[in-house]
Amino acid sequence: MRLTVITLVLVLSIGIATAAAEEVKLTVLSFNVRYGTAKDGENAWEKRKDILVDTIRQANPDIIGTQECLDFQADYIVDKLPEYRWFGVGREADGNGERMAVLYKKDVVSPLDVGNFWLSETPEVPGSLSWNSSCTRMVTWARFYHHASKRFFVHFNTHFDHKSEPARQGAARVLLERIKQLPENTPVIVTGDYNSAAGKSVAWTTLTEGGLADAWLVAAKHSGPTITFGSFGPPKEGEDSRIDWIMLRGPVRADECETITYNKDGRYPSDHFPVRAALTITD
Repeated sequence: MRLTVITLVLVLSIGIATAAAEEVKLTVLSFNVRYGTAKDGENAWEKRKDILVDTIRQANPDIIGTQECLDFQADYIVDKLPEYRWFGVGREADGNGERMAVLYKKDVVSPLDVGNFWLSETPEVPGSLSWNSSCTRMVTWARFYHHASKRFFVHFNTHFDHKSEPARQGAARVLLERIKQLPENTPVIVTGDYNSAAGKSVAWTTLTEGGLADAWLVAAKHSGPTITFGSFGPPKEGEDSRIDWIMLRGPVRADECETITYNKDGRYPSDHFPVRAALTITD
């Protein structure tokens, strides 16, 4: 469901201020799973879907923010990994198309409030586009409840445009504006494919100067390559181009961040490498 900005602030504020100050350990994955309908030949969905499931199984995340996910792909993952559930709507005005599907371990967390907004000058209008965006782009968010600790946190999941630089810059502004409407003590986690290089793009600078931290940079430990798009192949050595990031705001600590390059006999689960972060909500 979509909520107004005022309602969003209110529902996300309830519980956060009263929750017990207990550290919460979370593992989060950002994963562009590549469209299941793409004509990718030897890398088509049917030939890589079980490798993708194995990748998730090994990473063992509590929450997964996906991009380019279609409903049958999310259904397949949950069918093979029944400890997960998922939610998300299609980005187009009629509800079809790519979903910012969020998968979560049902015994660990529960989404209490879920909403969507579009990365345009009219964020509340489904399917809206601005700034010469080549595709409709959106954000799916949720306020999660952590069962064991009775804590709350907020997760945003997104996918920026792959062609229009003005659209990527505009998307960063819209996303940041929504995040800033939350109380500063709200634990915020953002997953996404930003189609923008970390440390080298206006979108990244907008978000980091706006108060978000790049988990890769602030983590006590990180591993894997500094490139997250592999085009179904191994990472290029020495290339520094992270376009998939996990961003943090508020009382959230990054203990570890990893770019995962799992493959089976040279076949990769997607054209992107998933990014995994071990996090602690501290306050």
